[in-house]
Amino acid sequence: MSSEPIERRVSYIGDTLRACRCSICGQEYFDARDYCGNCGRKSFGKMQNINLFYDKGKLEFCTLVNEPTNKFRKLGSYIYGIISFHDGKIRVPGRLTDQIIKEDELVDFSDLEGREVIPRFRRRYSVSATEVIPTISLAFTLADEYYPHQEYKIVPSSKEYDTPGIVGYGVYTSRFRIKENRIERAVPFIDEDSVTAAVEAGKMALIHSAIDSSLVGKVYVGSESNPYAVKPIASKVAQVLRLGKEEEDMQAVDAIDTEFACKAASSMFKDAASLVNYYDSEIKYAMVIGSDNSQAAPKGCPGGELDDFVGFGGSAYIFGKTDLIAKIEGWYSITSDTPDFWRRDGQPFPLHGGRFTGDPAYFKHVKKATEKLMEKCNLKPIDIDYFITHQPNPRFPVKVAAQLGFKEDQYSISLQVNKFGNTYSGCSPIGLAAVLDIAKPEDLIIVTSYGSGAGSDSYLLRTTSQIREKRERQKINIKSQTENQFIKFVDYTTYRRLKLGM
Repeated sequence: MSSEPIERRVSYIGDTLRACRCSICGQEYFDARDYCGNCGRKSFGKMQNINLFYDKGKLEFCTLVNEPTNKFRKLGSYIYGIISFHDGKIRVPGRLTDQIIKEDELVDFSDLEGREVIPRFRRRYSVSATEVIPTISLAFTLADEYYPHQEYKIVPSSKEYDTPGIVGYGVYTSRFRIKENRIERAVPFIDEDSVTAAVEAGKMALIHSAIDSSLVGKVYVGSESNPYAVKPIASKVAQVLRLGKEEEDMQAVDAIDTEFACKAASSMFKDAASLVNYYDSEIKYAMVIGSDNSQAAPKGCPGGELDDFVGFGGSAYIFGKTDLIAKIEGWYSITSDTPDFWRRDGQPFPLHGGRFTGDPAYFKHVKKATEKLMEKCNLKPIDIDYFITHQPNPRFPVKVAAQLGFKEDQYSISLQVNKFGNTYSGCSPIGLAAVLDIAKPEDLIIVTSYGSGAGSDSYLLRTTSQIREKRERQKINIKSQTENQFIKFVDYTTYRRLKLGM
């Protein structure tokens, strides 16, 4: 008998970290219950659901699993313990993740016990290529290190706009980096992949937007590194973040994966904006996520030259018409069949067409889409405050910006490839996030994505007065993830091991 139905039930409970509270006596339980063990029959219908995924817990005590067996072996040595929530009302077992423990390293448990931790969505253990990948949110990071706790507080909307735009955004990447040739690149921990990054980025976007997740009626997830050939990322994201209204063990949300190389997510900005702007639409908000564990063959192998630039991370944007931080004032798209970069079905790593990836592909499409958008909107480069484009390497975005007539102060803040690497579907959206982190009201922004194969989408954004007040909700932004004392640098051997994952 197949074990998939069991895995489905386990992941549904563990991924969402569901708990409940009796509204009569206040007793809390780490499972879904119809009644309270203290209050009995009178508590039927009075049990309140609790979502612990956004809460902060405490590591009460822990131990070191020094020699994991079977499916946990790839994790190496790891710390396991008991985490309490709500002053000890709920206690759960969990693994402390994002910790590389070297062989024979002595762990000071007294330095860990009593510290605050935050739930993370990660892979549980290793399985074969024919099995469903097990995930769980019973993995935790220290709240006072790289990922500080951010409260998810729903705030009623105060202003509606005539045009759609960005309500909020979030960027997630790992604390692990490799530094080579003056370039830093983000590296996933062993239990991370494009799905886990998508969930975490979406979580941050909800926190920044301060909207009820049940009001998100559509979610698009763009990726080049889906761990499944047939199975969407978006369905897992919708379940963990509880997007749309809950219908028994399902979510009333339209969830779909998108694919167009590195513009798989940014291409959906216009679709999301159009959907929430449609007069007969019941969808108030739409979420767009770009997430990738960017692939590259090891150095010395065909395609291994890409390994100097690939990164890891995810970005998420929520579109709507209320409490906008940036309005969409126009867009223009360009597409052609230009096979500059590809990965054939069943192949683990991509290849590219050498110099053919430059002038006839990247530069041609980015320039044309940007020029046509400025022509359409009657703008010149001097009218634009910030320009952002796709960053496959450090040279291309600088060169194309200069060719278009933009100055360094218009594009430099968006250049994050030197810190995160090329995060594929998340690349130009991460550059946009770096700009939105510091932009002033009424700034004009052009973001032009690029996807191999080939095409570009160019967008004109105008920031609003609400961008400053919403910024106060962000403890995690681009600066906090690039200038962080808890970043851990790894060597190339460790990088390749982490990159391949569980």
